[in-house]
Amino acid sequence: MFKINPERDQFVISKLSSRFGNSIVSHVMQADMLCIDIQKEAIYDALLFLRDDDELQFNFLTTLCGMHYPENEQLGVVYHLHSFLNNHRIRIKTSIEVNNPILPTITSIWTSANWMEREAYDFYGILFEGHPNLKRILNVEEMEGFPLRKDFPLEDQTRDDKNDSMFGR
Repeated sequence: MFKINPERDQFVISKLSSRFGNSIVSHVMQADMLCIDIQKEAIYDALLFLRDDDELQFNFLTTLCGMHYPENEQLGVVYHLHSFLNNHRIRIKTSIEVNNPILPTITSIWTSANWMEREAYDFYGILFEGHPNLKRILNVEEMEGFPLRKDFPLEDQTRDDKNDSMFGR
């Protein structure tokens, strides 16, 4: 059973802060998990450190997913990591610009990131530099746009067989 461990959370923060300093943007508790925001330039090295550090051993990538913040013109990636040895989970976040959505792939750290990165590319347009096979995984190849971005049209804009006034528009 997983339980919140404030001492372990503080230990993770201190180790990351001493190693990456100003690259740690913020850290907060969100619900039941420590959430650490890291600058995109340090994300690969920070994730590698979290996996390889003898005391931390975050050896399992639980999930990787994209996010869209249209008000800031940013995309983001969230990584959930788990240390089986310490029975400890954390959430790592990073942000990138919508007009330059490039992050390094982490498939060399966790091979399980392969399909998760493809899904984030497919739905958000996040480009994972160095990915071995970055192509759409669920949508058709010829699809234009990225359907989980908040600015993606929900309806076919070319339809003329509907009456928008019936829907309060």
